[in-house]
Amino acid sequence: MKSSPRTPSATSLPRAPRDEAGARLVKYMITMGIRIACFIAMVLITPYGWYTWVLGAAAVFLPYIAVVIANVGADPRRAAAESPDRQIATPAPEAPAPPAAPGVIRISETPRLSPEPEDER
Repeated sequence: MKSSPRTPSATSLPRAPRDEAGARLVKYMITMGIRIACFIAMVLITPYGWYTWVLGAAAVFLPYIAVVIANVGADPRRAAAESPDRQIATPAPEAPAPPAAPGVIRISETPRLSPEPEDER
């Protein structure tokens, strides 16, 4: 295996095999469900006519089509991975100016004066 000097980016990695297999299974099962619906419609719809042959042909050829659709590679419409280097190179936003220092309020208490004695009469 050839080693490259650059480490692969997480955004450029292909889809996980487990996820890809799950997506392929879903495509296959949907197509085979359509095939079963064609069989049922072929038997239940009466009177028989040209559409019976169309439904029968669909039921015969859908397994091949299901396998081909399920084995198609990754979706070609997927967007290419973006390089994270562009995002890292952007300058950091400027930090907001620190808030002004709050004003200091000083409270000083004066000692309580004793009440003056009233004149005694």
